[in-house]
Amino acid sequence: MPFVAVTGRQIEYRMIPGDHAQPTLVFLHEGLGSATLWRDFPDKAVGRLGARALVYSRFGYGQSDGLVAERTPRFMHEEALDVLPALLGQFRIERPLLVGHSDGASIALIHAAASGRPVAGLVLMAPHVFVEPITVASIARIRETYRTTDLGARLAKYHARVDDAFLGWADTWLRPEFLAWSIEDLIADVRRPMLLIQGRDDEYGSLAQLDRIEAHAQAPVSRLVLDRCGHSPHRDQEAAVLDAIAAFARSLAA
Repeated sequence: MPFVAVTGRQIEYRMIPGDHAQPTLVFLHEGLGSATLWRDFPDKAVGRLGARALVYSRFGYGQSDGLVAERTPRFMHEEALDVLPALLGQFRIERPLLVGHSDGASIALIHAAASGRPVAGLVLMAPHVFVEPITVASIARIRETYRTTDLGARLAKYHARVDDAFLGWADTWLRPEFLAWSIEDLIADVRRPMLLIQGRDDEYGSLAQLDRIEAHAQAPVSRLVLDRCGHSPHRDQEAAVLDAIAAFARSLAA
């Protein structure tokens, strides 16, 4: 993949061609994701909509440059308010349709609420707006798996700096001070429609996340709750998620 310089460092990205007249889809990956780990889901979304798409790996992930310091509990705010605006500016992307998964969904929400940049809408898959015990417990379990098995070696196929990717995520979420993390106060500042997608079998979060978003939202909200679906709806129920995103994107233009 090519690279682009953002805040003085290199980010790997992939731009999927499409119609510039439509909002550009911008894919924001999960806490262990990368541009590559989206696999062909962005391509299928582009095939359905005809819009172009930007897929990228955050610092510390994929082949992007590594971390320059330990992440803090504000790492999602820093991505949403510093890195993402600079990246969108580089590509002259205005009013994107943000498609975020897990941490990426939280980043999308923070960006839409507080960056001062317009968005067309938000697709939030398995979003986090506050810290639940189920999330902390699942991260603690996978942190132990990382310590005691070959998980790191397997992740190294996708991340040039695997400790940055895994420990930079897990150890931050497991900090005692992170238990108080919340972005509920930002939800009312999102002025564009949101599509919320969650699996009933999600091991990293519950439907309480969607409930909190709906309780605070001032913009239109729709939700898709999927059976036989864990933390990655776009993998576990790809067809249903593609249908929902396509219908949501078309409703924005109506």
